[in-house]
Amino acid sequence: MSWNIGKELTVEQMAMAGDTDNPALIDITDLLNPVLTPLQAEAMAMAEANPVPMTEAAVLEMAVQNTGLKDFGDEGFRKNLQMWLRSTEADTELTALGRAGIFMAMVRNAEVRLRVEDAVKQFPEILEIDITAPLIITGLPRSGTTYLQNFLASDPRLRSLPYWEALAPVPAPSQIVKPGEADPRREQCAKNWGQQDALLPYLKAIHPFSPDHIHEDIDFQTPEFGSYHLEWLSHAPLWRDYYFQMDQLPVYRYIKKCLQVLSFQTGQKRWLIKCPQHMEQLPVLKQVFPDATLVINHRDPVASIQSAIYGPAYSGRVTRTHIDTQQIADYWIDRYQRLLTACVQGRDSFDDNSSIDIYFHQLMQDPLAQVKAIYAKAGLRYDAGIAQMMGDALNHHTRGEHGRIQYNLQRDFGLKADEIRQQFNFYFERFPVQSEQI
Repeated sequence: MSWNIGKELTVEQMAMAGDTDNPALIDITDLLNPVLTPLQAEAMAMAEANPVPMTEAAVLEMAVQNTGLKDFGDEGFRKNLQMWLRSTEADTELTALGRAGIFMAMVRNAEVRLRVEDAVKQFPEILEIDITAPLIITGLPRSGTTYLQNFLASDPRLRSLPYWEALAPVPAPSQIVKPGEADPRREQCAKNWGQQDALLPYLKAIHPFSPDHIHEDIDFQTPEFGSYHLEWLSHAPLWRDYYFQMDQLPVYRYIKKCLQVLSFQTGQKRWLIKCPQHMEQLPVLKQVFPDATLVINHRDPVASIQSAIYGPAYSGRVTRTHIDTQQIADYWIDRYQRLLTACVQGRDSFDDNSSIDIYFHQLMQDPLAQVKAIYAKAGLRYDAGIAQMMGDALNHHTRGEHGRIQYNLQRDFGLKADEIRQQFNFYFERFPVQSEQI
């Protein structure tokens, strides 16, 4: 999630947001009635003064203007883009800044699509590249998928996706640099990250999005405008219902196309990717990546839900006209039921030889034992050298390094953990997930 607030921030403005790099306990006491910082108020006023044109033509024309390219490839994505626009217009409680964020996300996705299609047009042999035996992680948000993926990414045999590269997988001609030189795509990502961090400094404690953070492949789904990403940016029941009826095969084929483009650019390695959305798309994931090794992280849904709902509630201070915690909670509890129902139904798409279930409490107790089990499934060598490398990576990627949010479901959402958990009995019956003290 990012916003273009119209100008670069000074060091002084960034400091106004406070120092949140100290890993302390963070209690957002103004969640329901936000007290805006001067920077937040200024950004919202600037967006009000410069409203975005929320139309298909405006999105695509800006992408064409920014890239100098015109060929979007298969036109099937337009129907999905039109539904993104309809859903956004139906969300009447978005602020001008919230609308601007969605508009710029759509433009960026269209730009990525133009550059991917241009790369394939120039080098059609890209589509002949095999994405062989990828290691694919999925699981609920905050179930340890980011933690696991970030230290697995330290294995030099695997190719992962840093955040800056996920946002701009194909460089513009002006961004092509020699090996060893600073990549301007990363520099731009770092600049945008600094602005977002200054605007909403507690977001990184909920979900990290620094430039070198190993990211999800969700940004390879959105050029097809087919993922659940819009649901994180707005109240999107219109899009959600459309999404569940659409054919996800083109979306997952586009993930593969993006991986092929990157493999062509930087050389072939075994891919390591992840996205929570894969939990509800296991049959199509298997169809597109038939030789993948699947890792599914499991955790008490309540622990995941509380993090999920604090994210939009916190960012809502600048994206929504008012914070409706009941609406947020109802939406995401229902959404998790849909996601986990699909996971239960689709789990057997991957057999025991090509998949493994990882449980949060075991991952936290002995992460290297889980890595060893994953590598056994994936046919990857695991020896003392790999164990040492993983141990070093674990020490580098500590959980809660940006602070920990003090969650209070009763105070902020009027919810009780046990009442939520009862709605997921079907999930606990299928998987031996350990309930947590919430």
